[in-house]
Amino acid sequence: MTNNSDWLEHSVQVEVEVPMETVWSLWSDLEQMPRWMKWIDSVQVLEDNPDLSRWKLASSGFEFSWISRILKLVPHQIIQWESVDGLPNRGAVRFYDRHGSSIVKLTVAYDIPGILGKLMDGLFLGRIVESTIQA
Repeated sequence: MTNNSDWLEHSVQVEVEVPMETVWSLWSDLEQMPRWMKWIDSVQVLEDNPDLSRWKLASSGFEFSWISRILKLVPHQIIQWESVDGLPNRGAVRFYDRHGSSIVKLTVAYDIPGILGKLMDGLFLGRIVESTIQA
């Protein structure tokens, strides 16, 4: 019996010439993410549980949605999450203050069925994430 899905993991690290406060405010306001992450359609923090948020992703004709739970949140240091429903994914964004500039390191792992995973892997997380973070 073959396993038709594989966890794919990506890490992207960029240094940006922006103070930590600016970087943190951008990443920690989840509902604003679709304004600057082009493949995220919408993010909605759930009113009854602010640790949970509903995400919708659309890229190249594919659409995925999931509910994500914040596992760890340390201001100016880390936001860690995992999905609890929908597209299986988990990851963390780590922040390093370089006093005037900031380093942002994003690690994402997601489980997408076989062929779709290879396709998403090619078009999706590598280049798009890096260019988005840089921008």
